[in-house]
Amino acid sequence: MNKDLVLNINNLIFYYKKENPIYKDFSLKLKKGELVTIFGKSGTGKTTLFELIYGNLKPISGTIEKSNIAMIFQDPFNSFHPTYSILEQIKDVVKRDFYKELDELLPKLSLQKELLDKKTYQLSGGQLQRCSILRALLMKPDLLLVDEPTSALDNIIAYDVMKLLITLLDKCAILLITHDLDMAKWCSDKIIRLEENAKK
Repeated sequence: MNKDLVLNINNLIFYYKKENPIYKDFSLKLKKGELVTIFGKSGTGKTTLFELIYGNLKPISGTIEKSNIAMIFQDPFNSFHPTYSILEQIKDVVKRDFYKELDELLPKLSLQKELLDKKTYQLSGGQLQRCSILRALLMKPDLLLVDEPTSALDNIIAYDVMKLLITLLDKCAILLITHDLDMAKWCSDKIIRLEENAKK
């Protein structure tokens, strides 16, 4: 893969039922510094695309090449284990000293440090989503997959979070799923509308 690319999808074909392909000859290239939004109605294959990129699903044909990935999931309750603290789960995936970065990121995400010692059921959905974003940022990915990152947040915090993600574009690329077209237009270099493109 070209060293400037962090994601290179070529001629992707994927379906659950052969007569109803979700992707047919779908291609996408993403370079560091770019933010591309995947926009579409429910059922058009947005989350399926992330599962394919992440490796949880395998293409029927075509290729997906990607660099180091971190993902921010739509449902933060399913992305953390319920019996361990948030900090323990960050340590599981960030294998280095990250406390200086942690102190810098916590106020930007409107999080208090003591929340990291709590378990998922002790946090609100909004707090847990911001912890999910924190964990992903500390992983220092080349490619950040972001699935509806602000759905559990109020509007002010949502835009603050997106502003923070945009500041990372000198270090990575972002592939974003959102139902918020206004936000997509505000932050994206390119918008891919899957209801128009996925089945072509």
